[in-house]
Amino acid sequence: MTRLVGRDPATGAGLAIDMVAGRITLVSPIDYDGSHYVSAGLVDLQVNGYFGLDLNDHALTVERVIALTRKLFEVGVTTYQPTLITASESSIISAIEAIVAARRADRQTALAIGGIHIEGPYISPTDGPRGAHPASQVRPPDLAELSRWQAVAEGLVTMVTVSPHWADANRFIAGAVAQSINIAIGHTDATPEQIHAAAAAGATLSTHLGNGAAATLPRHPNFIWAQLADDRLSASFIADGHHLAADTLKAMIRAKGTSRSVLVSDLAAPGGLGPGIYNQPIGGRVQLWADGRLGTPGTPYLAGAALPLSACVARAATMTGLSLSDTLAMGTRNAGAFLNGIGTLDVGARADLIKFGWQPGASGLDIVETYLAGERVW
Repeated sequence: MTRLVGRDPATGAGLAIDMVAGRITLVSPIDYDGSHYVSAGLVDLQVNGYFGLDLNDHALTVERVIALTRKLFEVGVTTYQPTLITASESSIISAIEAIVAARRADRQTALAIGGIHIEGPYISPTDGPRGAHPASQVRPPDLAELSRWQAVAEGLVTMVTVSPHWADANRFIAGAVAQSINIAIGHTDATPEQIHAAAAAGATLSTHLGNGAAATLPRHPNFIWAQLADDRLSASFIADGHHLAADTLKAMIRAKGTSRSVLVSDLAAPGGLGPGIYNQPIGGRVQLWADGRLGTPGTPYLAGAALPLSACVARAATMTGLSLSDTLAMGTRNAGAFLNGIGTLDVGARADLIKFGWQPGASGLDIVETYLAGERVW
């Protein structure tokens, strides 16, 4: 048996978590006078890369996927969805093949990758909502192509981000949902009516709501209001302090409610590296600032995200005034609901846990230990 002891983020009281054979067997109060907290491991539904390890350079290798998994353990992520953005079908399939092979080659990678998120290519082709996705590869939703992805992935495609403006979008959404694939709405300029129709067809999430959008929108109605209002949709947010202003994040989470709000990192390859200029296969020449902002040099435009989910959890608490327990839930249990209900401290759950330091106003969680299926991996 292995025991992890720390403070309960919800109460501050001591908490002991026992692990046997990779599962949680006991969660109980305990006297504890230390300063560290314990929690379920972080679940990140959107990771494009980190620490120079890019998933979208069209030359993904098994070794890079395994290395990325190890680096994510250092920042408390125990489950993630490698995220592949808009590209040719052959490029997407090649990356899927590398991810599947990495899971076969490495047990920890197999445990940590909960599924693959395909963000595109079925998004808006319009400048603004398309973001940095290559316009030449944007195309209408295609269930046959999805089936080809899934065959190569051996069922590992768990989420697809789609813009519901396409004429055949709802048939695609219903067909994907029938295969137990989560459909998220994102990178869109759809009408409110198209948003609500997508939710009726089975879409359940908004991808990084408030981003991947035109810089200027009609005051009302617009697709952001529609997604906030539709209770069938949860919403993911990038709470790094750069993608959404504090007032915006606070209002959006109030609208969705804490139970339907999910935090994601949307990490890109320069994340975790030092400040400087980097050249990315997607987005080209970018600049990373010391505060974690990743943007196009000489412009006000962002070029991805560079802070891990552990930073987003801490910054969301500061930006919104919510408790650490609330924002942790958005990066554990709420995210895990899209991957068969992981991210909890329930007895019988897989023992994916973190121990960390945190103070109010901190810009991140200080991860000191990470456990995957009961094994300390950091």
